[in-house]
Amino acid sequence: MNIIFTCGGTGGHIYPAVSVAKLIRQRRPDANILFVGAEGGMETRLVPKEGFEITAVKIYNLRHSVKPSAIVHNAKTLAALAGARKHARKILSGFKPDMVVGTGGYASYPLTVEAARMGIPTAAHESNAMPGWTTRMLAEKVNDMMISYESSRQYYTKCKNITLTGTPVREEFIGRDKAECLRELELDDGKPIVLSFWGSLGARDMNHMLLDCFAREMADGYPFRHIHACGKTGFQWMPGEFQQKLKAEFTVRPNSVSAGDIELREFIYNMPALMNAADAVLCRAGASTLAELCASASPSVLIPSPNVTNNHQEANADVLEKAGAAIIIHEKDCTGEILYTRIRELLDDRKRLSAMSRNAANIAVLDASERIYGVIMKHTAKK
Repeated sequence: MNIIFTCGGTGGHIYPAVSVAKLIRQRRPDANILFVGAEGGMETRLVPKEGFEITAVKIYNLRHSVKPSAIVHNAKTLAALAGARKHARKILSGFKPDMVVGTGGYASYPLTVEAARMGIPTAAHESNAMPGWTTRMLAEKVNDMMISYESSRQYYTKCKNITLTGTPVREEFIGRDKAECLRELELDDGKPIVLSFWGSLGARDMNHMLLDCFAREMADGYPFRHIHACGKTGFQWMPGEFQQKLKAEFTVRPNSVSAGDIELREFIYNMPALMNAADAVLCRAGASTLAELCASASPSVLIPSPNVTNNHQEANADVLEKAGAAIIIHEKDCTGEILYTRIRELLDDRKRLSAMSRNAANIAVLDASERIYGVIMKHTAKK
């Protein structure tokens, strides 16, 4: 059995494909798996680390703007697309896949559309609540459109088949005992825990707002333990401003700076345990992050990024808020004081926190990889 996964651009497109590829390798050791991404994309670095072969096509993104620079860039994208489709046909003819699965990003378009044209079974997976440009272009061409939220069916009225699969997450996020995680992290002193992060690079404006939030926590005698991942860029400046603003006694470690019950880390390496241990999580609303929140049944305060195409994060966050699993604060309305107030309100209402946790668990799809694997097996069996 030969399977091509094509994806790129963000971890939210790449890691679901990797998760399913690992399951296929486990169930079908004889399977040949090939990833196809975009030249220079992060997938060309991440996928080999997961033990899979990857090749790349030359494809660029589209800029949603009428500025002269955007028009020139989009013309370059359209010109490259013809070459990418020709390259895709060469890859397909050489590898002879039994199925092609696209999980998002511009790189998935040429491979999936050419496979469909050649009569090769195809499927597309969308982690976001609202489909992106690539998914919209592919949805009516593929044999199966796989979605992560039941409410997303409204966007796919002309598809051949729609399958609710959810978004795969690492098993470490699922079914963890909170008390066990607290002991593992040596945080089992009974104090509430708030976890916050904005992404691997951080978000400067949001990190500045958190400094104001920290000042209020300190003034109130640290009513909860707060662990924040600054991101690579944020960790270059935030600890210094943190020390200057709070003027407290600090403990400095290679990956962290702490004062009282506030700790800044560059990156959180034990995210599954910490997310399961936290009483509330403060973060953006990327698709993979929300799948992890639901898998770990974590109550959350979501600040969707305003800098993503078509407000995808706002649509994602809206699903959790409507289910009673999260609270949304729009960045334009956000301040350090508002962040602190919302966190305190949540932590003081244990009944609401418990309900939010149950609601998050209720919309989690814990067997997402299995469901996607099932779709692949269904179509390859037909072939």
